[in-house]
Amino acid sequence: MQTRGNTAPSQSFDELCRGTEEILVREELAARIASGRPLKVKAGFDPTAPDLHLGHVVLLNKMRQFQDFGHEVIFLIGDFTGMIGDPSGKSTTRPPLTREEVAANAKTYADQVYKVLDAEKTRLEFNSRWMGKMDAVGLIELAAKHTVARMLERDDFQKRYKAGKPISVHEFLYPLVQGYDSVALQADVELGGTDQKFNLLVGRQLQQAYGQPAQVVMTMPLLEGLDGVNKMSKSLGNYIGIAEPPFEIFGKLMSISDDLMWRYFELLSARPLDEVAKLKQSVVDGANPRDIKFLLGEEIVTRFHGAAAAARAQQEFVARHRDQSAPADLPLIRVAASDGRIGIAHLLKAAGLVDSTSEAIRLIQQGGVRIDGERIDDRTMTIAAGAEHVVQVGRRRFARVAVG
Repeated sequence: MQTRGNTAPSQSFDELCRGTEEILVREELAARIASGRPLKVKAGFDPTAPDLHLGHVVLLNKMRQFQDFGHEVIFLIGDFTGMIGDPSGKSTTRPPLTREEVAANAKTYADQVYKVLDAEKTRLEFNSRWMGKMDAVGLIELAAKHTVARMLERDDFQKRYKAGKPISVHEFLYPLVQGYDSVALQADVELGGTDQKFNLLVGRQLQQAYGQPAQVVMTMPLLEGLDGVNKMSKSLGNYIGIAEPPFEIFGKLMSISDDLMWRYFELLSARPLDEVAKLKQSVVDGANPRDIKFLLGEEIVTRFHGAAAAARAQQEFVARHRDQSAPADLPLIRVAASDGRIGIAHLLKAAGLVDSTSEAIRLIQQGGVRIDGERIDDRTMTIAAGAEHVVQVGRRRFARVAVG
């Protein structure tokens, strides 16, 4: 197996485990990696909507990491299971898609996935290739290898059963078919979100029932959407699509909270974790979180649209926020900063926007202060020297400030 650079198996194991939520069974994964044999790593995607979003990228990043260490990655499009409808996390029966809807969405998925994965190293599969050939006898044999009791262990099924809500028989087929995909592909590892754990374990159990070694299950955290509460979802509208225009991606990333920004860095950024830790410390030391968020936006937009598009998106974002309400003829005010930084309250006073730092702090706490169009809520924030900013207090007081 060709590993990245001179990386030893133990080192690749540590990196492949980084960022995962759970690994079942960790010791098995370590042993398989140590064997030096390229592993078959599977992740399934149901084409329930036509675009991939950043929530999918969490899984794709891990798949790309396996590719970089010389393993065989299988991007599985569930065109057959898509016609069943994944019941995971659903309180009601999910309407199945038509063959035409599945085919159209699957093509779009295939076109987008190579923005993250290496096209030459990716094995693209559709589970209709084997499920479409399975007859009624084969489906009955498959169903005989799992029990209703085990199905009802699923949290969502259990809740619906206790609440007297209907569970259609075809919904039981979904985890069985997903599990059989692992049998058909002879997967060594299957990746999925934490909400897929039950389905992934069914695959492990079915492989044993068919006389195969059981796959290792790796679950990845679910990325919160723009609301910072629910997982990123196209149906909830809180998502960032990787095919969206550069400015849309950049603007949406700038809209997330400062706390959520670090979650996105952890799960989406290619930056080493120690570098992310340094960025986080810089904010603690007074750096503007918006400037750090710019780095995140630049990296993500560059990945999907290129560096030039990322630069234009950032420039357009700054221009729009400056031009929304600030007068065009603001004079430039130069403010001195000791040690290369100045506190936000002192900046407001030095720019003549408030009479005292206590007034500045009160206005910040009330949400009445903006820098380059972004509301400031941290009264301890400091501004670095070397850049110009449009500062706004209330609705009508503005200043164009250069810190030096």
